[in-house]
Amino acid sequence: MTNTLIVGSGPTGLTLAIELARRGVDLRIIERSPQPPTGVRGKGLQPRTLEVFDDLGVIDEILATGREYPGLRSYQGDQVVWEGRMDEIREASEGVPYPNLIMQPQWRTEQILRDRLAELGHQVEFGVELTGFEQDDKGVTAHLSTGERVECAYLVGADGGRSTVRKQLGVGFAGETYESERMLLADIRTGDLDREHWHVWGSMAEQTLYFSICPLPNTDVFQLVAPYTGDDDLIGLVAEHAPHVRIDEIVWRSEYRVNIRMAERFRVGRVFLAGDAAHVHTPAGGQGLNTGVQDAYNLGWKLAIGSEALLETYEDERMAVAEHVLGLSTRLYREKENKRGDDTNQLGLAYLGSPLSVGERGGDRLGTLFEEQRGTGFLLLADTAAEYPFKVLPPLDGQKGVILVRPDGYIGYHGDESGLSAYLSGFGIMEPRADAAR
Repeated sequence: MTNTLIVGSGPTGLTLAIELARRGVDLRIIERSPQPPTGVRGKGLQPRTLEVFDDLGVIDEILATGREYPGLRSYQGDQVVWEGRMDEIREASEGVPYPNLIMQPQWRTEQILRDRLAELGHQVEFGVELTGFEQDDKGVTAHLSTGERVECAYLVGADGGRSTVRKQLGVGFAGETYESERMLLADIRTGDLDREHWHVWGSMAEQTLYFSICPLPNTDVFQLVAPYTGDDDLIGLVAEHAPHVRIDEIVWRSEYRVNIRMAERFRVGRVFLAGDAAHVHTPAGGQGLNTGVQDAYNLGWKLAIGSEALLETYEDERMAVAEHVLGLSTRLYREKENKRGDDTNQLGLAYLGSPLSVGERGGDRLGTLFEEQRGTGFLLLADTAAEYPFKVLPPLDGQKGVILVRPDGYIGYHGDESGLSAYLSGFGIMEPRADAAR
């Protein structure tokens, strides 16, 4: 019997698989597509996601092959009429080790995560589709396109906006699909533009976009984005507004409809929804991929421990965050706001009000001691003579009471040490694995 079957191998599913694998949890991850994707959809990794990738052991490769977002250069024809940035380049600090948005094509992010998962002994099963499932209070029986029946304790749908898992659960996907608001995406090659700027044609005053062409780091490819107006002739579109730019090759292309939706439940029994299966966003602000990664980072350690009281907090915590982020990305899209920073970096997101968040700082991101937090266990900040089955460090300067930091970097308990045992037992938190892989 498999502990967890993950359906979908995008960034959400892969993050969850790594979280479980490094805790020694038996898992399988299946993907209906026969091979990894090649085109670029999401490409922005927020500072909070970079902290997660540090903990997962992939940050070096992410930073080595990605780059900070280039400056914008706006044109009329072949004339530059404006230059600026969508974000402010910031220096790293003790509290924010990765302060800048990093551009990384999603296909490469997924490849880096797959490589890390392989190091931990697991592979994505491509070309395998979930065709159905049943569940009871003892487990889930999943049916695969290969004819196999898989018995598992938990099933996680990370299978995108058209999620098979969500549909079979009968969970509503409230929101809107804007059929008239479509975007064309294409990966192209051209030798007529520099790779140090994000090139934009349109009217800044009227906030009208004809198209933009962005260089993708460590490739010879640019991503072209344009509103779909009924004419999908990208070569003609570029020739009309930028006759000095010639598209040499269209490597990949896709059409995107603006969707703003959220599932009415993130959990039904032993089945969970995460990433785009639970919420889909406009592309504004680069929130979708990053929110999915955070879903998985929240769920992974809870599945590994497996207590019902702990698993109940997933839906409570992540639905509140998804609702907030959907509001933010929708506002940025409607207002055509290009600036990025504190509102979008996801560092300020917290689990305030969660049953798992107790005390004055309960639910806050700790925001320090990142090296000490790496790994799979809890961290206790306390001046104590008692022995605990996890790492214990001295209190922070000015700290009152004890602070228990969850494996995902948020403060779970902040209060008197006398209440800690009841908190741990109440949520069924067991001893972390001391030998967990990094």
